[in-house]
Amino acid sequence: MDQSAPKPKRVPKSRAGKLLINLLVTAVVGFVYFYVALPPINLQASEFYTFVGILCVVYVLCALVTSGMNVAASGGGPREYLRFIRNQCLPVGILFLALIVVALVGALISAPIFRAGAYRDLLTVEDGKFTEDISQISFSEIPTLDRSSAEYLGDRQMGTLSDMVSQFEYSNDSTQINYQGRPVRVAPIAYADLIKWFTNRSQGLPAYVIVDMVTQEATVKRLDEGMKYSFSEPLNRNIARHLRFQYPTYIFGTPQFEIDEEGRPYWIAPRIVKTIGLFGGTDIAGAVLCDAITGESTYCSLEEIPTWVDNVFTPELIMQQYDYHGTYVNGFINSIFGQREVTVTTQGYNYIALNDDVYVYTGITSANADQSNLGFLLSNQRTKETKFYDAPGATEYAAMGSAESVVQDLGYVATFPLLLNINGEPTYFIPLKGQDNLVKMYAMVNVAQYQVVATGNTVSQCEQEYIRLLGSSGIVQEEDLPQTQASGVIADIRSAVLDGTTYYFIRLEGEQVYYSLSAAENPVAVLLNVGDEVTIQHNASAEGETSSILGGTTFTLDEAAPEQPRQSEAPAASPQPTPAEE
Repeated sequence: MDQSAPKPKRVPKSRAGKLLINLLVTAVVGFVYFYVALPPINLQASEFYTFVGILCVVYVLCALVTSGMNVAASGGGPREYLRFIRNQCLPVGILFLALIVVALVGALISAPIFRAGAYRDLLTVEDGKFTEDISQISFSEIPTLDRSSAEYLGDRQMGTLSDMVSQFEYSNDSTQINYQGRPVRVAPIAYADLIKWFTNRSQGLPAYVIVDMVTQEATVKRLDEGMKYSFSEPLNRNIARHLRFQYPTYIFGTPQFEIDEEGRPYWIAPRIVKTIGLFGGTDIAGAVLCDAITGESTYCSLEEIPTWVDNVFTPELIMQQYDYHGTYVNGFINSIFGQREVTVTTQGYNYIALNDDVYVYTGITSANADQSNLGFLLSNQRTKETKFYDAPGATEYAAMGSAESVVQDLGYVATFPLLLNINGEPTYFIPLKGQDNLVKMYAMVNVAQYQVVATGNTVSQCEQEYIRLLGSSGIVQEEDLPQTQASGVIADIRSAVLDGTTYYFIRLEGEQVYYSLSAAENPVAVLLNVGDEVTIQHNASAEGETSSILGGTTFTLDEAAPEQPRQSEAPAASPQPTPAEE
């Protein structure tokens, strides 16, 4: 007998010992998978079925190692294998088959073919009146950047901070919000690499980046206490893992970074629910607000969500729900055959700020997806209040092509449009970018007649040219156009020195409006006197509103004092005085 032959490995002989090993290995694998993949423990989540299926497979493999191999080694036949399966794997097999049955039945009862009406009613769509609901937006509120340009500016700003650039980087994960009445994009910074995380994790992320979508100014906002919870954390403080451990049964959408009105950073994680059958009818039931600094979390139902929160319903979800609404408006069969009154969203969206909320804008077209829109949709991202506006015209991409054709010699690229109300006309506002990803010009394209295209180096210049084209093309009668010129006799003239520049404030006879003229830009203003007859080129402003375009600042006596004008964003046009004695 060969004494040097290796001894066979010992395996537990008792059934309880084998079962304990199988369960222990399965638990370890399950914990590792759960820690990495973070599946919700929820029958409505497909990830849960994958998780349980993996556990079942791991248990069976362990059972084969601890018991099945012994059966094979002993030359066991089919009867021995059946006995092994019955004794060791039958409960697991039953669980696995039960999950498959539940998933199949759940998918069947969630299918649109049986629940078309429920899918149609996921989104309530009201008819809106464009000119009433969408007022003429102030030029101080029009976003002039798209997401990629804003993130480019944010990343460039990080490069100017010598104390941060070696340790942190811009995350390129920005969110558009309304912050203190301004449309901005906010994004957290991130650890530059794993080593930088290890050396800085105790202090957390010390800042976030704000990009003003109007002025195109990027600012790094430093925090008194660093953010401990973010996506750049690899372990327990990773925001997705932190939320999963706190709410193991919730199905979450991707957490969005926001700041409240005081500038404190939060993560907003929408809670997803399935409202049709087991897997259908994706909707939002509420959101978890997690403090990015402390990790403290609060769940709020839709009615409890604070008004400073802007991102609960994602554009993709709103568009999906409208596609169901428009597709199944006359039932499932009609959605395939005939397609009477079937409408869908266009391929793209943008944001518009209304009443201190962020609304998703997207066009609505027919099922054939031709080059024309039937109207457009505006949906509140916090409340899901949705309205459809009847405005037939060109699709967004057709308007983008029309704008690009005007500046084709410059090679500028059109960004996805923003919808504005210009003189009562639905108008696509399109920033035009150069090769450096920065906005170079602006275009306005009439929705109904997309061959009417105006461009300008500034927003105000573009708007003035567009208003002129509305009149010359017959879209709007000349008498309905806002006035950009005022003529008359000077009734009152005052002056003030502001920031080292002398301003003259002129009121014409019969008017209650003062026109501001910078002496530096209009030297002839110093020669004007009461009684002189003048013609002043100025920007058109909505009634009762302050204007800040071509003609400097224009305001009514009831709304602002002449001594505190608002600086124009474009040079004031020179007045054309005609002295009375001439």
